[in-house]
Amino acid sequence: MRKLSLIIFILAGLLPNTVFSQTVPRVAILPFQILAQDKGAYLQSEIPKVMGAQLKQDGAVIVDAGVTPEAVLKDKRKMEDTARNIGIKTGADYVIWGSLTWVGKKFSLDTKMVESFGEGRTYLLFKEGDGIENLLGTIQGLSKEIGLKIFKREKVAGVRVEGNQRIEADAILKIIKTKPGDVYLAKSLSEDLKSVYAMGYFDDIRIEAEDGPQGKIIIFKLDEKPTIRIIRVSNNNVYTDEEIIESLSLKTGSILNIFQVRNNMERIKELYKEKNYHNIKVDYQIHETKQNQADLEFIVEEGSKLRIKKITFIGNKAYSDKKLKGLMETSEKGFFFWITDSGNLNTEDLNQDAAKIAAFYQNNGYVEAKVGEPQIEFKESWMEVSIKIDEGRQYKVGDVAVTGDLILPEEELKAKLSLTKEEFFNREVVRKDVLALTDLYGESGYAYANIAPLIKKNEKELTVGITYQVDKGKPVYFEMIIIGGNTKTRDKVIRRQLKVYEQGLYNGSLLKKSVQSLYRIDYFEDVKVNTAKGSSDDQMVLKIDVTEKPTGSFSFGGGYSSVENVFFQGSITQRNFGGRGQILQLKAELGGRSTRFTFSFTEPWLFDIPLSAGTDLYNWEYDYDTYVKGSIGGRLRFGYPVFRLTRGFLIYSFDRADIKDVQEDASQDIKDLEGLNITSSITAGLFYDSRDKVFNPTRGSEHSASIEYAGLGGNIGFTKLLGETGWYLPLIWKVVGFAHGKVGFVTESSGKKLPDYEKFYLGGINSLRGFDFQDVSLIDEDGAKVGGDKMIQFNFEIIVQLLEKAGLVGLVFYDTGNVYAKDDNIDFGSLRKSVGYGFRWYSPMGPMRLEYGYILDPQPGEDADGRWEFSMGGAF
Repeated sequence: MRKLSLIIFILAGLLPNTVFSQTVPRVAILPFQILAQDKGAYLQSEIPKVMGAQLKQDGAVIVDAGVTPEAVLKDKRKMEDTARNIGIKTGADYVIWGSLTWVGKKFSLDTKMVESFGEGRTYLLFKEGDGIENLLGTIQGLSKEIGLKIFKREKVAGVRVEGNQRIEADAILKIIKTKPGDVYLAKSLSEDLKSVYAMGYFDDIRIEAEDGPQGKIIIFKLDEKPTIRIIRVSNNNVYTDEEIIESLSLKTGSILNIFQVRNNMERIKELYKEKNYHNIKVDYQIHETKQNQADLEFIVEEGSKLRIKKITFIGNKAYSDKKLKGLMETSEKGFFFWITDSGNLNTEDLNQDAAKIAAFYQNNGYVEAKVGEPQIEFKESWMEVSIKIDEGRQYKVGDVAVTGDLILPEEELKAKLSLTKEEFFNREVVRKDVLALTDLYGESGYAYANIAPLIKKNEKELTVGITYQVDKGKPVYFEMIIIGGNTKTRDKVIRRQLKVYEQGLYNGSLLKKSVQSLYRIDYFEDVKVNTAKGSSDDQMVLKIDVTEKPTGSFSFGGGYSSVENVFFQGSITQRNFGGRGQILQLKAELGGRSTRFTFSFTEPWLFDIPLSAGTDLYNWEYDYDTYVKGSIGGRLRFGYPVFRLTRGFLIYSFDRADIKDVQEDASQDIKDLEGLNITSSITAGLFYDSRDKVFNPTRGSEHSASIEYAGLGGNIGFTKLLGETGWYLPLIWKVVGFAHGKVGFVTESSGKKLPDYEKFYLGGINSLRGFDFQDVSLIDEDGAKVGGDKMIQFNFEIIVQLLEKAGLVGLVFYDTGNVYAKDDNIDFGSLRKSVGYGFRWYSPMGPMRLEYGYILDPQPGEDADGRWEFSMGGAF
């Protein structure tokens, strides 16, 4: 209906114009008389030029009358006859002349037009204006009125819309370009009709015109499309109504647009294809209701779920179908398809599989191999995939050379290439060689070194020779280093982690180490490095944008043991205090037998050099079975990097311990310690850490070794040696292996005392899981638990990423270790053992641990059923 109205209107409107256009009007414009004292005579000919341009644009032919201004002014009384004669002589249908009169700043434009033929009618037209700047617009307006007379056209007196209910009239009129005062043209109205229809709100549009005293009144009569009252889905089982409707762009209250309905049918089809319902069919029905509304129903014919029954390769000879299928993410339907999702079709994965196969051939010498686009054939209840392969011939590695700007002898550079060790040509190895050479040149400052691999095939000998052409360019220096994204961390905290410096020579290897160092301090979620050309070819601007993460944390944990009963631990830590990289910590431990409060502060860069300094202050009271120990003390700590990833440290410790409430059944060693005991010691050691992350690492290691000497005053004296190592090894898939070992020795100094609390105990979540806290100990002659003079501990874990993005891992573990007396040898056959499993989650609140340990060799009195332990934390 809408198309019919449009066609009828266009034909009806354009036919008169077509007939009229057979006789194109010819117009002659005579020079105008200028009536003013100080206005230029140039306007005599300028006014006709402007009028002529406007009338020519409207479709008239402008005829040169060949009349001078003097001839026009010669006999003004008979000007109409003169003009008519000029028209007859030149063949002009109309002749125009007039005058421009100035009075002050105001002007009047008086114009006459005479017909040369027919009735010979004369038309008078008059316009006034103010200011020379408005003269041009006035002349053009007058020219349009002349055009209405010449072309027998009418003005548009008004425009209105009818029939709209929901769509405001102002919104429709804004789209319509025809305005009151415009010439009544069918072509313009035809364009307006198209524009209103393009709004998408109307089923039918009719344009009518009424005669008014001032011209034509244009009426747009509209038939609005219905709105959607309800959207329904029928015959669907795989998806619920809500799931399908949620995927649609059409919503309740939307205009019912058939094109959008069809687009949404395709959306439903794509939704089903994601679950391999490729025979899906979708139709629709419209149920009209009252008040210009309609119910839209999508009718679904789901069909059966299709899986890939067979993957076929065409043309492969060098490699079996089984080998090629093993390279693919896409697979055939298997026996356990409901568990493994085998046989599912993902077109993106399938296209990637074709690329993987092509790369596999290219990396095994088949440089001419071509892999076609996978073809999918849909059957009634399954799918078949076929991939065409043109293997070509296999090429071996030919001559390898490095030419151009060499910073080392060619043989040394070739020794760093991997392609020379390959039998068959391998594009991936070539790519890695290019990166290796780029990094090598980058380490020498050539940031823009260009390594171009030039490949030459020898089809007779079936070899591929390659020449790595090197253009090293100029040495590049860091003109400036710009730090961005840090709202809390100070620039100097970031800059001191960098291994590259402003005005320093570019070094790609050190730049990578700088990024690793920024990640290792664990202040940032992300570190982005961008480089830009500096003020000259040998200058580079380095931009480092960081995304900060919370560096403050609070943690709490607890558990139950036969010694402490219920115990709780909590701490508040800020690892980037004031944005200076300083570490501030408050820690409290409250249990059935112990209370401990600790304050710690660390400045990692004392005097703006990598010398760390810190202090710890504590107040600790512990109620042992036979005595109570109350300690007040502190430590001064210093550390300095001595090797890559290795720091040396020196610690001075002072402890004032008050041994009180000693029971009668206490050992003689404890009775000898009753009262005040002063420990003044110094500890020296080394610590190495190459882990990629602090929590849930996936690779790297950490090691430490220390020696503590006590006896710098006070009555306590001993020498304690500790060694610890931990390794994180990526295994298969997302599985990480962890191996940890710890060993310790302590000996009493001559003339001093070695207190039991400086000896070794094992047991608990951080040593031997499954055992109570400090439950692995020695028994003295009185039957009391005492610490050992030696200890050894091993922990082995298999860690599996469960939800990588959420930071959730699962693990199984095996722990073993024991403590020994001074005169005992470490006996590996006597090690205590436990196994178990657990979960660790780097949650938004912070790290959480939940682990269950089971003792493999329980002794009398120990819980053989195992035990849970947990630790939780948070971030701010």
